[in-house]
Amino acid sequence: MTRRRRILNPLTALSLVAFGMVVTSPSANADSLDFANFQLRPNAYGTALRDRADNLPLVKATVTDIMNDLNRVDDDDPTDTGEACEPNSVVNNFEPVLSQSMCFNDGDNATTEWYPQGVTTAADMQSDQIWGDGYQPVLVSWYDHNNNADGMLKGVRISFMNRDTGRYRHVLLVYPREINGRTDYDTIRVSQDPASGDYNKPLHAGGLVWYGNYLFVADTARGFRVFDMRRIYDLGASSNGTTTGDMVGYRGSTYYGYGYRYIMPQVGSWTRTSATGTTCTAADLSPNFSYVSLDRSGTDHLVAGEYCNWDKETNGRVAAWPMAGAFVDNELRMDPNYVWNADDAHNLPSSNVQGVARFEGRWYLSVSDGPNAGKFYTTAKVVTSFSNLEIVGTQYLPVGPEDLSHWPGTAGTNPARGVFWTVSEHPGQRMVYSVIPQTG
Repeated sequence: MTRRRRILNPLTALSLVAFGMVVTSPSANADSLDFANFQLRPNAYGTALRDRADNLPLVKATVTDIMNDLNRVDDDDPTDTGEACEPNSVVNNFEPVLSQSMCFNDGDNATTEWYPQGVTTAADMQSDQIWGDGYQPVLVSWYDHNNNADGMLKGVRISFMNRDTGRYRHVLLVYPREINGRTDYDTIRVSQDPASGDYNKPLHAGGLVWYGNYLFVADTARGFRVFDMRRIYDLGASSNGTTTGDMVGYRGSTYYGYGYRYIMPQVGSWTRTSATGTTCTAADLSPNFSYVSLDRSGTDHLVAGEYCNWDKETNGRVAAWPMAGAFVDNELRMDPNYVWNADDAHNLPSSNVQGVARFEGRWYLSVSDGPNAGKFYTTAKVVTSFSNLEIVGTQYLPVGPEDLSHWPGTAGTNPARGVFWTVSEHPGQRMVYSVIPQTG
């Protein structure tokens, strides 16, 4: 498919900042927020998942190996500066203010089998924003949208993208298990228990944060699944692995990965501790985890929140957890008796929030509106631990924005507060891009 470039008009886009729609405050009161509802604990397995991952008899790979082995690219317009490389993502003549965009190849752009959701970058990974020999990867999560129609549930894959070239490769996330004394693995599902009714549902993977060696993946009803960049396996380089076949795990004498070369097994998780209520109501207790990002302004925090449709009683909540609480000596906590506490929680000012980020006290929201242009909201600075967030700035986005990831700026750069990465999810309109905030 040949794409025609659309020239953005920054003046037009700026004039739309004050033209955002009016939103109503959530019916929930800030007084109803309780940190007890945002507590998380490690999984009850302790180190078992990590040990199973270590026991896989496969050749290990590194992030650098993957970045040196990117095998997909959009031949027409892989990456653009200040423009939308996928013009079909810009709708209603609302031109967004973009810093950069990257496009998928035609197959990934059009497929209905997979839908992109979460975004994270090397800026989340570490403060110098560089991996290895100068790489600045952008990662995108996809969930299996095929609903097991072909008898295969492939779960979740992660795209490792080179922001300089637009080239990328998919890596399959897997769940390690022991079967008949042998280490095996399955795809990532809502429940990993074959007896559960949720076993045939793929994890939505609505948000990502790459922090140090670890990848946090939003687990909607529970908290976060955690993966380790030091525990990636190369089926193509393993004598007992294959990059062909519509199977996963150990079959016969061979390890499969639905045709993907690289797999990354889960090593841990964080699960909410409080009771659940009716989602998106004032009486709800523990939240859903629909998206996640990292705040590096001040003390590093993991930021997450929940999605609520426009017809729900409330718009949902967001919260922040100090990252230091998740680690001991830079390694993931795995003591099931430990509790990770949030120290900031707020009610959202809009429904249909697909991603949030926090920077220097302001919250930034990506909001979807079906086939219409998305919106990017900036809130007033927050000075209390509990509040109802207030929108003070509105910009238009391409259609179908999802998770947000903040790439901080540095002194002397424009804008100094950085940019925010997200991804458009709809088939034929997909694009990974960074938006320039016009408020805050």
